[in-house]
Amino acid sequence: MDFNYAEFSNAFPWFFPAAAFLFGAIVGSFLNVCIYRIPAGKSVVRPGSHCACGQPIAWYDNIPILSWFILRGKARCCGRPYSFRYPLIELITALIFLACWMLFPPGKALCGMVLSASLVCATFIDLDTFEIPDVFSVGLGIVGLLLSIVVPSLHDQHHEIALVASMRSATVAAQGMFIGAGLVLWIAVVAYAVLKKDAMGIGDVKLVGAIGAFTGWQGTVTSVFGGAILGTVWFVFALVWQKATGKKLELKSPEEGEGPKELSFGAHVPFGPMLALAGLLHFLFLHRWVASYFKELSSLL
Repeated sequence: MDFNYAEFSNAFPWFFPAAAFLFGAIVGSFLNVCIYRIPAGKSVVRPGSHCACGQPIAWYDNIPILSWFILRGKARCCGRPYSFRYPLIELITALIFLACWMLFPPGKALCGMVLSASLVCATFIDLDTFEIPDVFSVGLGIVGLLLSIVVPSLHDQHHEIALVASMRSATVAAQGMFIGAGLVLWIAVVAYAVLKKDAMGIGDVKLVGAIGAFTGWQGTVTSVFGGAILGTVWFVFALVWQKATGKKLELKSPEEGEGPKELSFGAHVPFGPMLALAGLLHFLFLHRWVASYFKELSSLL
């Protein structure tokens, strides 16, 4: 008996969204491992999940999202508290996976899950270390290019000849990679010439190129300028919050051996998370609006 996706989905409309959410929570749990171990140069496979005291974590204490609340944020083996960031990352990933499934056909949804999982990792690693590992920039870009060939619907390319659709999709991905990376590189060069200091790192350049492989060149424009807007809004809000509450926000220093620094004008703030968030918003929600805007703009020129 052949499986009919449409009929099954109509009969059980909750099944695939619930599966996407659950899958996202499980992936989020693995991302927590990656975020901690990859910058430290450790294997993400072995050893298995273990507490800071060295004791292995039992499967029933490692249930995504729920375990932190069941254990009230403390390890069962030694009572040490562990960060709320663990269930937060699992929940964020689960919600993004659910959004991908609800918004796109299955093939493009799975591509979105690959993109979002990588951007979540890149975001939190950049926040912790001021660096974005190449696996989440160069590697993600290569994966995006390959996926664009296998799943041409990633770039909304459809043709009765599959090879034609794949080649068109790959062209969109390649344009996104090189235009995106080039755009950020030129911004970084001009900013350095004016400000006499680095405004963007090479990791940001490669990350935007990777985003472009999944979103095309328009997505990279959204990522760069949307990221700048998001960063500005966050920075102004943080400064206002500091002044209103009298509490000083401290940022980790990118320089090894230096302690946290107070948030102020000129402070070094990782830009990768803003680029990632803007790129993801474009992929999920803004792509049609941005495409319509550029289409109207081109008609006026």
